[in-house]
Amino acid sequence: MRTGYDLELVHLTKRYGATVAVRDINHVFAPGSYVCLLGPSGCGKSSTLRMIAGHEEVSEGSILLEGADVSHLPPAKRGTAMMFQNYALFPHLSVRDNVAFSLRMKGVDKPTRHARANELLALVDMTHLADRLPTQLSGGQQQRVALARALVTEPKVLLLDEPLSALDPFLRIRMRSELKKLQRELGITFIHVTHGQDEALALADEIVVMNDAVIEQAGPAREVWAKPRTEFVARFIGGHNVIALPGGKATVRADAVTLATAGLPATVTAVEYQGASVAVSTTTESGDEVLALIPEDQFFAHPKSPGEAVRLSWDEERLHRLMA
Repeated sequence: MRTGYDLELVHLTKRYGATVAVRDINHVFAPGSYVCLLGPSGCGKSSTLRMIAGHEEVSEGSILLEGADVSHLPPAKRGTAMMFQNYALFPHLSVRDNVAFSLRMKGVDKPTRHARANELLALVDMTHLADRLPTQLSGGQQQRVALARALVTEPKVLLLDEPLSALDPFLRIRMRSELKKLQRELGITFIHVTHGQDEALALADEIVVMNDAVIEQAGPAREVWAKPRTEFVARFIGGHNVIALPGGKATVRADAVTLATAGLPATVTAVEYQGASVAVSTTTESGDEVLALIPEDQFFAHPKSPGEAVRLSWDEERLHRLMA
């Protein structure tokens, strides 16, 4: 396993005319980690990724890799590689030649670049399709080729721009486990842009939540999920209820809310069976919407229907106060 490399963003800013897409962000990426940049469309996550890659100019600030400022270097000189959302494979080249293309551009001889391409194709389990054209591959197979092509130059950091968005749900789940396995084997930093909370939680050692051009919260996936700092993070990460309290707001996870004989009065607005649990949506007398995730055996022992009055309860220790 290769040792990871330090990547640091220092006061990084991106402007498009009068619009600020990324505003003065600072962050150090842990070496050899899988990091997901998570947030809604337009929050600045893709602009951040593209600046790291060198596909967008930095308006202000620096990008440091191993302590050296790479923010003004061309993409090929940075030590990073980017896997694009649409894969961007050359339709007239074979799978092997697609993977070897950047080595060809560097003047590497054919036997050497093909040998290296074959190593990467073996890594992503695509050796048997090396002579095919991209149009003869499925979406998942094209993704593997794009991944091998990005890795062929032995980057210090791999950048992935919503790499799973074009895949069907079943393949998406399979491919994310393969991405995580590959990252662990290579030992390099993966920075993966997504707007999917489930994807980020499944993949990331660290989640960086972006909102309105800034980093709203960053930390280990479990910490961001369990202890969101702001109302935005609590609502965006999902599975949390935001409760108004004297002096501020707090969150309580939906799986911590129970239907009890005593507690906060509410009315059931919707019931959704989810297999292992049942999602019961309610509205309190003050108009707050509160979701309760009830284990399915408990729910069906005392089922509820929309319009029924219920009482909501939770352990006070499960209440988490928000900073903003």
